Amino acid sequence: MRWNRFWILGLGTLFTCTFFIQAKNNPVSTKQDKPIRTIVIDAGHGGTDPGAKGSYSTEKQVTLEVALKLGKILEENMPDVKVVYTRKTDRFDDPRVKAQIANDNKGELFVSIHCNSTGKIRKVVDYKTVYRKKGRKKIAVKQPVYAYYPSNAKGTETYIWATSKNNAKMESLKQNSVIVLDDNSEESKQLIGDDPETFILLNTLRNSYFDQSLRLSTLIEDEFTRVGRISRGARQRNEKGIWVLSATAMPSVLVELGFISNPEEEDYLNSSNGQTELANCIYKAIKRYREELDRFTNNRNAHPSTTRISSKNKSTHAVALVGKEATNSKSQAADSYCVQLMITDKLYKPGASIFRKLHGDINRQQVVMNKKKLNKYMWGRFKTDQQASGALRKARKLGFKDAFVTSC
Repeated sequence: MRWNRFWILGLGTLFTCTFFIQAKNNPVSTKQDKPIRTIVIDAGHGGTDPGAKGSYSTEKQVTLEVALKLGKILEENMPDVKVVYTRKTDRFDDPRVKAQIANDNKGELFVSIHCNSTGKIRKVVDYKTVYRKKGRKKIAVKQPVYAYYPSNAKGTETYIWATSKNNAKMESLKQNSVIVLDDNSEESKQLIGDDPETFILLNTLRNSYFDQSLRLSTLIEDEFTRVGRISRGARQRNEKGIWVLSATAMPSVLVELGFISNPEEEDYLNSSNGQTELANCIYKAIKRYREELDRFTNNRNAHPSTTRISSKNKSTHAVALVGKEATNSKSQAADSYCVQLMITDKLYKPGASIFRKLHGDINRQQVVMNKKKLNKYMWGRFKTDQQASGALRKARKLGFKDAFVTSC
């Protein structure tokens, strides 16, 4: 099973990194802490930045209400987890401040909450006759009369950072050395520099965070679908406003609750029932995600051979262990990236002209969205995120504007 492999490879890296964190001053115990102890909830926008606007409400209001509800549910149902809010009032903070709050609190999960929006729909409702000069004459010309209507776009989306931002994510791990090393000694500062083994650790940790973020985003969209919401999918994003995901040194997702520009969705987003339902969906996804982590933790504790690091030269041994595991992960995780081209009700054969300029296998999967059977088209298997990013650029250049990279 794909996700079983994901937990074995990705979380194996996390636990190894945990040993590295503890190795400097203390012998590593075979007893592991809970994999999630701190969750950071970010209510998008705030204060002087209202975000997207509906006909009577703003994004900053909705996101704060849902963030507070989600935090309360987490506090009541996960009392062993510390919940950190980037804001609990109508206050504006620069995204850098929000990322710093998450990093300073050593968060192990970052959930940013937002609302979507699209422009109004323009339609021709009539024509009027106007006269224009042509030489010495005036000629009658029919000119369209437009009316503007609210957008009917609806549904949820959950984003993770795009692979093109992998370097930025890695830099956040490097700068927030507390995530990797548990002290500020000269030895630690040297290790966090250009040491190749530390680079392997950071690179492997970043890839693990990417996979975990993708897993959580999928679970969130799955929970939204269960309550009847239209899911527009879990995907990568590289536009303005997503910067905070690559600046937080932890698994991170951004949830678009719905389209505040759609009157029907705006009413839902502002209703107490709607906000509670959305918060519960995110909580259930986090719960499922945490349970998967816990199951892996228990299995790891039952076979703790990798925790036997001697107290002498602990840092060196830990880095070597990570280097070895990173190498193994790289070889085992080959062909792990695909490009999702589109989801449509149209049925195309693999050799269809629409795919002619794409070299490699095109796979079709049937999915159900809003009780309707649709076709999802996936392109290729790519060994590295760099290859996948190049393929993504090509796909979008060829007209697949909604394409994004995902794991196979």
